Amino acid sequence: MNDCIYLDNAATTRCSEKVLEAMLPYMVENYANPSGNYASSMECRRAVEEARAVIAGVIGAAPEEIIFTSGGTESDNFAIKGSMYAGAGRQSQIITSKIEHHAVINTCKYLEKEGFFVKYINVDRYGTVDLYQLQSNISRITRMISIMYANNEIGTIEPIEEIGNIAAYYRKIFHVDAVQAFGQIPIDVNKLQIDLMSMSSHKIHGPKGVGALYVRKGSGIESLLHGGEQEFGLRAGTENVAGIVGFAAAAKEAAANMNDNFIYVSKLRNHMINRIMNEIPECRLNGSRVDTGRVENAIRAKRLPGNVNFSFAGINEGSIPLMLDTAGVCASSGSACSAFSEAPSHVLEALGLEEKLALASVRFTIGNDNKIEEIDRAVDELKIVIAQMRESSRA
Repeated sequence: MNDCIYLDNAATTRCSEKVLEAMLPYMVENYANPSGNYASSMECRRAVEEARAVIAGVIGAAPEEIIFTSGGTESDNFAIKGSMYAGAGRQSQIITSKIEHHAVINTCKYLEKEGFFVKYINVDRYGTVDLYQLQSNISRITRMISIMYANNEIGTIEPIEEIGNIAAYYRKIFHVDAVQAFGQIPIDVNKLQIDLMSMSSHKIHGPKGVGALYVRKGSGIESLLHGGEQEFGLRAGTENVAGIVGFAAAAKEAAANMNDNFIYVSKLRNHMINRIMNEIPECRLNGSRVDTGRVENAIRAKRLPGNVNFSFAGINEGSIPLMLDTAGVCASSGSACSAFSEAPSHVLEALGLEEKLALASVRFTIGNDNKIEEIDRAVDELKIVIAQMRESSRA
């Protein structure tokens, strides 16, 4: 991306060469509609079904439990609205957390307007869901629990197995937004007792505009898009064959390299965290704690491998990501979906940060394309930016 050091991989990733190679034939050669009844259509249908089997294999699901969508936002809407609408009526409840992605938070707010009940569970200072509060709020009217696997802003990995056990014990539907986790950490939907799970392609070096929803057999869910009988009658519309093939290629590549990528990216993350904490005073690491001195234990950290999120005291105004952009470093202040908002992050507020400190935050998300030299240059530029912004605030 020109000369910019790209450290916003949680927002999107570069398409890999293998993904582009896999997609190209379905964009310029075999572009038939997969619902047709002639040879080229049937070849596109085979490609979609092979991709479905690949995605299913990565998470331990059956192919018929994978429904292709346009991405994580649609998958979240489909899972939550589709499940709640399939319930006994509006007098039912969904339990979620205060740090969910906007695709979940705003869907829940919409359902509240329609008469459904929503309980937003607290998290601790590291962003971990309060399991006691979650369990104590389950009642007769609770239909669904929706908790993200890993937070997109602070990288905290939630106790999904424990939540899955709770949901199964009380016989509640368990939805997991795994957009940030899929392809980065191992996921077994059966072991974790997940009923519905959202995934996205462009977070793992696949194309934008395609994702999937895992729907466990027997999970009651209504279609939100009505039309043809595509996707087992649950999601009408002509399938994005090239995108689906690219998604599968990205998932296959991510699964094959998952362990090596996790260790490599965690090492870069720990190096960055260590430098910032030691070289920039009055900073706060947001999210799960990381043992920066012991990279070999990174696999056990409750934090996504590439996530680095810091807040800096002594800054009264200005945007750290905008200042970094002028220095050739691409970072963000949180979710890409709220990039143009001037309000503080709802995630950081849920951690207990005051507004001023929450606004003086930056998120770096490292990918397997990054090099340690880029990390060092980014930290050097960050030190300059923070010093300038603090000086300006004192003026």
